[in-house]
Amino acid sequence: MSKLEAILSQEVEAEIRAILEGARKEAEGLLAEARAKAEALVSAKEKAVKAAFQAALKRAESAGELLLATARAQARGEVLDGVRAQVEEALSALPQDPRWPEILRKLAEEALSALPEPEALLAHPEDLPHLEDLARARGLELRPDPALRLGVRAVGRGGKTQVENSVLSRLARAWDALSAKVAQVLWG
Repeated sequence: MSKLEAILSQEVEAEIRAILEGARKEAEGLLAEARAKAEALVSAKEKAVKAAFQAALKRAESAGELLLATARAQARGEVLDGVRAQVEEALSALPQDPRWPEILRKLAEEALSALPEPEALLAHPEDLPHLEDLARARGLELRPDPALRLGVRAVGRGGKTQVENSVLSRLARAWDALSAKVAQVLWG
């Protein structure tokens, strides 16, 4: 091999090495760029998955809190309904209490005082004997009303106006305030 061939061969080999080195560097650059893009994509996906998980967790917690609050409210409502039923049961026993005649008279006086010209007083047939003296003293007609429990109904002249005053109607009017106090005592 001649010297010229040897020089040309060396130059060709050097050129091949330079081309290979350039290709290797370009491949390494492309690989590094691809790795960086892949890592960025994986990182973005991880962040998106974490954000979606946190959002789903927050929704689940909110739904759980709502269910718990609903269950608590329902349980409290049931407890208050039970308390009201017990109160109504205790009130239904009032006619057997020795103080009932006086309570009934006071209910009647309040109902009568709400009318300018009362003409009659209605009460349950069992309660009429307790109201006879009051009706006689006021010149009122005393009438039985079997549907009227735990109270009285005063009727004005001509029967156009009526005022009912019963223990249960008073409980109904006061229940919101009373139940709030009961709830405060029970649950703070």
